[in-house]
Amino acid sequence: MLRALIFLLPLALTIYAFIDCLNTPEDEAKHLPKVAWVFIILLFWIVGPIVWLAAGKVRQGPAGRRQGWVAPDDNPDFLKSLKDDSEKDVEEKDETVLKDWEADLRRREDELKRRESGPEAPPAS
Repeated sequence: MLRALIFLLPLALTIYAFIDCLNTPEDEAKHLPKVAWVFIILLFWIVGPIVWLAAGKVRQGPAGRRQGWVAPDDNPDFLKSLKDDSEKDVEEKDETVLKDWEADLRRREDELKRRESGPEAPPAS
């Protein structure tokens, strides 16, 4: 059992470091290009992943917050844009419904006027 653990632990560390390296943007890889880090991780099986995790990537602690992607429900600009868009959509929808009602009302008024005026003779050809 201990022999398997001695083999599986470095393998898991290597796989984790490899995937982490592949998912890291090129500009966040420190000291070397990302391709070089991939080769180091894969060639130096135990030391490579440890060096990558220790010094290969720009890491921000809890005090320093990255200015990258923010979840939509945490982004006030996104929430504000939703509110603005929904208000515009409601206004446009209201105007469209109002125009449709007005057109329907005009059509019904014209029908009532034709009924009240009585049967008209068909136009002569």
